[in-house]
Amino acid sequence: MAPFPAENGVEGDDEREEEEEEEDEDEEEEEEEEEEPRLKYQRMGGSLPSLLANDAASCVAVAERMIALGTHAGTVHILDFLGNQVKEFPAHTAAVNDLSFDVDGEYVGSCSDDGSVVINSLFTDEKMKFDYHRPMKAISLDPDYTRKMSRRFVAGGLAGHLYLNSKKWLGYRDQVLHSGEGPIHVVKWRTSLIAWANDAGVKVYDAANDQRITFIERPRGSPRPELLLPHLVWQDDTLLVIGWGTYVKIASIKTNQSNVANGTYRHVGMNQVDIVASFQTSYYISGIAPFGDCLVVLAYIPGEEDGEKEFSTTLPSRQGNAQRPEVRIVTWNNDELTTDALPVLGFEHYKAKDYSLAHAPFSGSSYAGGQWAAGDEPLYYIVSPKDVVIAKPRDAEDHIAWLLEHGWHEKALAAVEAGQGRSELLDEVGSRYLDHLIVERKYAEAASLCPKLLRGSASAWERWVFHFAHLRQLPVLVPYMPTENPRLRDTAYEVALVALATNPSFHKYLLSTVKSWPPVIYSALPVISAIEPQLNSSSMTDALKEALAELYVIDGQYEKAFSLYADLMKPYIFDFIEKHNLHDAIREKVVQLMLLDCKRAVSLLIQNKDLITPSEVVTQLLNARDKCDSRYFLHLYLHALFEVNPHAGKDFHDMQVELYADYDLKMLLPFLRSSQHYTLEKAYEICVKRDLLREQVFILGRMGNTKHALAVIINKLGDIEEAVEFVNMQHDDELWEELIKQCLNKPEMVGVLLEHTVGNLDPLYIVNMVPNGLEIPRLRDRLVKIITDYRTETSLRHGCNDILKADIVNLLVKYYKEARRAVCLTNEEDDARAKRVGSRASQATEKVPSVRTMEVKSKTRGGTRCCMCFDPFSIQNVSVIVFFCCHAYHMDCLKDSMQTVNGKKGAGATHREPISEYEYDNGVEYENDDDDDEAQSVLVSLVPGHSLGLVELNHVNKVELFVE
Repeated sequence: MAPFPAENGVEGDDEREEEEEEEDEDEEEEEEEEEEPRLKYQRMGGSLPSLLANDAASCVAVAERMIALGTHAGTVHILDFLGNQVKEFPAHTAAVNDLSFDVDGEYVGSCSDDGSVVINSLFTDEKMKFDYHRPMKAISLDPDYTRKMSRRFVAGGLAGHLYLNSKKWLGYRDQVLHSGEGPIHVVKWRTSLIAWANDAGVKVYDAANDQRITFIERPRGSPRPELLLPHLVWQDDTLLVIGWGTYVKIASIKTNQSNVANGTYRHVGMNQVDIVASFQTSYYISGIAPFGDCLVVLAYIPGEEDGEKEFSTTLPSRQGNAQRPEVRIVTWNNDELTTDALPVLGFEHYKAKDYSLAHAPFSGSSYAGGQWAAGDEPLYYIVSPKDVVIAKPRDAEDHIAWLLEHGWHEKALAAVEAGQGRSELLDEVGSRYLDHLIVERKYAEAASLCPKLLRGSASAWERWVFHFAHLRQLPVLVPYMPTENPRLRDTAYEVALVALATNPSFHKYLLSTVKSWPPVIYSALPVISAIEPQLNSSSMTDALKEALAELYVIDGQYEKAFSLYADLMKPYIFDFIEKHNLHDAIREKVVQLMLLDCKRAVSLLIQNKDLITPSEVVTQLLNARDKCDSRYFLHLYLHALFEVNPHAGKDFHDMQVELYADYDLKMLLPFLRSSQHYTLEKAYEICVKRDLLREQVFILGRMGNTKHALAVIINKLGDIEEAVEFVNMQHDDELWEELIKQCLNKPEMVGVLLEHTVGNLDPLYIVNMVPNGLEIPRLRDRLVKIITDYRTETSLRHGCNDILKADIVNLLVKYYKEARRAVCLTNEEDDARAKRVGSRASQATEKVPSVRTMEVKSKTRGGTRCCMCFDPFSIQNVSVIVFFCCHAYHMDCLKDSMQTVNGKKGAGATHREPISEYEYDNGVEYENDDDDDEAQSVLVSLVPGHSLGLVELNHVNKVELFVE
C-alpha cells in the first residue's frame, strides 16, 4: 500500500476496496450524499519504520508529551509525536502485552508474557521490576503514581489474579483484588475507580472505599477473550466505555461524595451504576475511544467465514484475504457518522486481535459543535504489527480541502471568504478548484470561474492562459480574458488568438474576439502568420477568413483584406473599396462583386474600365459559369459599357446580340441599328432561333437581302405599313414591284398599300396591277383618301417649288454679282512688295468697293501653286486660269488634262461610282445639254481632292454663273 503523505495526510477511503460491480440506485444516491469525514490520518514516520523493520508492534500507550510502543521482542520504545525515538527500554524477554502512563507522564509501566511487570522512569534511571511467574496481560498505573509515595499499580494475567501492588514500609506488597474467574485481559484506572475484564465480564472496584462497585456480564455469543480482547476506556471520571466482540456498552457510575474540611471529596455509601447505552455492531471491535459525545471504533470486518473459525488460531493469516480495518465514528445509538477504511501495511494477513487503538487524554470540555478548541484536539493511534497510523479531528482547512475534493468548490470558497482558514488559502483554493476542473476535463467551467478566482492578478491570469494553452484548451478561456484591469502582456493575447485560429470549432469566437478586443493590446502580425497557412487547407472556414481580413485591416494590409471580403461576399465591400481607394484590387474579384451587388459592381467596373479592361471582365465572368448566372452579369456589364462607349466592347458585340435576345429583347433592335461590330450572319441565326422577326428584317436589310426581309414583314409580321416604310428606305424601284406582287393576293394588304403609297409610288400603277375581280375592303374610301392625299401632296410640292425657285433666283443673282468681282493672286515671295504698294491698293479699294482680295493656296503646299503640277505661279510668261473656288491652274496643265480625259471618254471609259447607300437631292433641277455634262465630267477629273456636287459645277460654269 502507498504510504500516507507527511503533511495532513490523505483521507481513508469511504468504501471498502472490494465492492460489488452492480450497485443499486439508492446506494449511488447515498454515495453522492456522503458526509464529510471527522478524522484525518497520517502514518507515523520518524524512527518507527526502522524500528518495526525487524520487529512488530504489540501495544501502545499515549501520554501528554510522548508515546510508548511495545514490541513482540519485549522492548519498550519511547517516541515523540512524529515517531522519533527518544528512549528505549529492553524491559522484557517476551512480547509486551500492555503499557500504562501515569497522569504526569513521568513513568511508564509494561507487562509481558515473560511474567514480569517493569516500571521505568522517563527522566531518571529509576526502574522497578516485578516477577509474577505467569504471563501478564494487563497493567495500569495509579494516575497519581508520581505524586503518591505508595506507587500503586494494578496488573493481571493468565493466572486469573488481579494484583494491586503498593509500596509499604517494608517494601512492595501485592493485594489480590479479584481471582477465580479466568485470566485478566484488560485493566484501566481512572481516579479511584479500577475497571477490569475477565472471562466472566467487567468489574469495577473503588480503591478509595476498598469495595467493588458493579459487575457487567460478558456479552453472550462474543468470542473468547483470549482470541478477541475486550476493550475498556474511561471517557471521563464517571463514564466507562466497554467494547467486547460486537457489543458496545456505556456505564455511568454515580458516586455519593461529601465535602471534607480541606475542600476535597470522599465517597460516602454505595455507588450507583447505570448502563446508559448499549448496542451491537456488524463488525468486531478491535479498539474503542471517546470522540466528544460520540465514539471512535476500530472495526474489523469479518471475512466470508465467520464465527469461531475466524478466531481458531492466533497466527497471522497466510491467505491474505482479510479486509482493511475501519475507523468508524458512531453515536451512542449506533448511528454511523463516518467510516474510513485504513490502508494499513500488511492488513491482508492480520486478525482482529492484531490491532489496537489508543487515544491521548483530553478533557472534552472544549468540544462544541463537532469542533475542538485549538490545542484540545484528541489524537488516536491505530497500531498494527508493522504500522502505526495517527488520526485526529479535521480542522477548518481540512474541511475546505474536503469540499474541494468532493467538487463543492463554491462552498470551499465561501468558507475561505468567511474566514475559516488562513487568508493565503484564497489563492490556493482557487488554484485547486481550477486544477480539479481541469483534471475532470471541465475546461469550460474552469474558464468561466477564472474571473472570480483570479480577479485582478495579471500574473495569475497569464499563468493560467499559458496552462490552458499547454492543454490545448485555451479557446474556452478566451471569452473571459480581461483586456484591462488587468491588462496582460501582448503575448498572452496573441497566443489566445492563435489557439482560436487552430480549432475550426472556435473560428466564430475568433472573429468576435478580434472585433471586440482593442487592437492596441496585441500585434496582429503573429496571428496573421499563424492563419495564412490555412488559407488553402480544409480547415479554412468563412469565419476564419473574415477574422483574417479584420487582422489585415488592423495591420494596414487593405488589399488582402479586400480579397477576403470579396470571397466572403460582404455587403460593405463597396464602401470598403471607396474608403481605402482599392480600385486596382478589383481586377481579380469581378465575379464576387457581381454576385454581391451586380448594379453597384457594374457601375464600379465601368468607372474603372481603364484599370480593368472589358476583356478581363468578360473572361472572369465566362469562367464562372458553374458558380452563377454569368451570362446575365455579362449582359448587364456589356449593356452598361455600350451605353457609355459603343466601341469599348466591340469585340463582344456578337455575344451581346445573344445576351440582348435572352435578357432584354426590347434593346436588341436599337443595338443592331447602333453597332457596326457584330457579325450579321451570327446575329441573323440568333434571331431566327428565337423567332425575332423585326430583328430579322433589319439584319436582312443590312445584308442586302431586301426581298427576303420584305417577305418576312409581309408573310410573318403582316404589317404593310412597316413594309412600305422598309421599301421606302431602300430607294429601290424593284423592291416596290416586289412589294406590290406579294400584296396582290391579299386584298386587305392591297388596300393598306394604296393608303401608304402616296408620295412614294403612283397609286394608278398599283391599281392597274390589281387583278380584275379582286375585292378590296373599303376600296372607295381608300381611293378617296388617296386622291385627297395626292392633291394635298401636289399642292405642297408646287408651293415648295415656287419657294425654291425664288430662292434659287435670288441666290444666283447674288452669286453672279459676287462672281463679277476681281480675284487677286498673291505669292509669299511678293509679300514685301505687296506691303510697299499697300497704300495704293488701299486707295484703289476705296475707289472700287466691289474688289475682293483672295489668297489662293494649295492643299498640299503653301503659297500660290498650280493644282496640277504644284509649281508656283511666279514663273513668267505662263497663262493662269483661276476659278472662284480659289483653285488655279496653268493653262498648259489644264489643256493636257482635258486631252487625257477626252481620250478615255472616246474609249467608253466613263464611269461614276455611287457615293452613298442613299441618294441625296438638293432640290434644284438643272437642264444641261450634253456639252455641259461632258465638261462637268472633265472638271470632276481635273479637280482633285473635291467631293462631287456643286463644287465641280463651279469649275464648269466659271464664266456664266458661280454657285457656292
